[in-house]
Amino acid sequence: MKLWRLDGGQFVTELNALSDTLDYPGESATLTNSCFLIEHSEGLMLFDSGFPTSMCGPLDPANGVTSMAGVAISQQLADLGRSPSDVSILALSHYHLDHTGQADQFPQARLLMGRQDIEALRTRDAPFYSELGRLSHWLGGTGRMDPVDGDLDIFGDGAAILLALPGHTPGHHGLLLRLPETGPVLLCADTVHFAAQLVGRVPSFNTNRAESLASIDRVKSLVGNLNAKLITCHDPEDITKLPANPAFAS
Repeated sequence: MKLWRLDGGQFVTELNALSDTLDYPGESATLTNSCFLIEHSEGLMLFDSGFPTSMCGPLDPANGVTSMAGVAISQQLADLGRSPSDVSILALSHYHLDHTGQADQFPQARLLMGRQDIEALRTRDAPFYSELGRLSHWLGGTGRMDPVDGDLDIFGDGAAILLALPGHTPGHHGLLLRLPETGPVLLCADTVHFAAQLVGRVPSFNTNRAESLASIDRVKSLVGNLNAKLITCHDPEDITKLPANPAFAS
């Protein structure tokens, strides 16, 4: 099995927007928006799909939250000799736009997503997700979609497990990979946005604070018990634990 770290964009934010206890007065940072390509003997999987390519613009801390989509995932796949049609599984950690923005480029893929997030989208009770068009292929019943309850062993061999880490959204998931050479890698998605938050700091817009704190505890316990490499996917320093595309971890 191989793991590539892809560019899903980046954004500038005031850090207190990511802390409901206002731990970072006056601080802002540029955070990354990572996506991941996993090659397994049973198929090619994409975990998260970044910002829409239409969301391009200058990154300016003075303007609060701004974003840039970066290089389209389709182009990054082409650079690896692959195309969107080669992706058989699209696993989305949660419904926020910075993780679902290029999902519509993979209509042939089987969509894996937390059932509670899917229900939130269908009832329009999904904060920070204003455009359902990018998932309409699946939500409308045309595409193959498997709502995920709890953990899911994707390939049935323990190599790639979607981990239930609710709180950021009701159906939020991370991904635990067991790579043959690198060993266990835990992609915690938005359980925390940067490594310093592992002490128990969460945004005010998380859907359930208690669940968020429990998910942070689960992540830390799994990392300790498995001696796993933890990747906080929005942290520009933390993601460098994995090689940048076109290099890969195996």
